[in-house]
Amino acid sequence: MDISHLAEHFGTVGGVAASFFVVATCTMRTMIPLRAFGMLANLMLMITALPLHNFLQLGLHAGLFCLNGYRLHQMLLLVREVKKSVNSDLSMDWLKPFMTKRKCKTGEMLFYKNEKAETMFYIVSGRYRLVESGIELPVGAIVGELGMLSPYNERTQSLECIESGTVLSVSYRQVEELYVQNPEFGFYFLRLASARLFQNIGRLEERLAEHAAPAVMTPKLA
Repeated sequence: MDISHLAEHFGTVGGVAASFFVVATCTMRTMIPLRAFGMLANLMLMITALPLHNFLQLGLHAGLFCLNGYRLHQMLLLVREVKKSVNSDLSMDWLKPFMTKRKCKTGEMLFYKNEKAETMFYIVSGRYRLVESGIELPVGAIVGELGMLSPYNERTQSLECIESGTVLSVSYRQVEELYVQNPEFGFYFLRLASARLFQNIGRLEERLAEHAAPAVMTPKLA
């Protein structure tokens, strides 16, 4: 039996299959199917390289297979965490791997009302206050995301650091890239942002009601 001829034939078939998956990746518009088809192409090229003893090709596509698998896992995990957040406490912990640490000093203004908005922040430590509404934000809160949804990308309030601490920041561009890479992520992010908007409106209404309450005079007893 001619083993070399069999290996050559197997390599040709594998090469055609791999080419199909490579071409398929070029038609993908979102990241999850692109990574999946990329892994299939890597797998076929690895199988093709084995009978031909092409260890350079085998090693290259083994590495690419692992990289594609890791990125696919990251995106699936991201979507899962966003879904979980939407259905629970509206936390945005899932954004932490994409954020940059920043230290803030007491009295520092992180941004001003009506200025151009390009970044959102996650509060790690310290105390921060929305100046116009007087709302103090707790550790773990996300602030600045509404500027991304406003028509002109402008800040709706000013944010002041009233006790030094640390925040994490992420640019709108990074969030938009995640949105484009996976429409499902984008859908859940919009749901999350909308839920947080209504949550903030509810808090503001509660504070307005508290300020209005002392103004209501109780009738005096005769």
